[in-house]
Amino acid sequence: MILLLWLSFISIILSNIIMMLSMIISKKSIKDREKCSPFECGFDPKSFSRSPFSLHFFLITIIFLIFDVEIALIFPMIYTFKMTNLFFWIKTSFFFIIMLLLGLYHEWNQNMLNWTN
Repeated sequence: MILLLWLSFISIILSNIIMMLSMIISKKSIKDREKCSPFECGFDPKSFSRSPFSLHFFLITIIFLIFDVEIALIFPMIYTFKMTNLFFWIKTSFFFIIMLLLGLYHEWNQNMLNWTN
């Protein structure tokens, strides 16, 4: 038991010594300009920090996220095809596909799918 305590004490001391040596030997300075500046998705933070972004890209991202979740919901339907009642499976699949098509029609009707406005 005492041997285990000594070994853990020695390993903690040794690891702290190695960490202190690496901080002392390191070439990087604490006042590095790139480290101190915030990262703002490619925009230069020294200029106007509230640059407007395209709302269209945000809407495309939301549409992609919705269709990605829909694909994740369709995969289990394929897996359960042989395990469930055929009439119930067709009814739920048809309802799900109709809901997807209604959502697509709504997005198309609102001109969310057009790149040029």
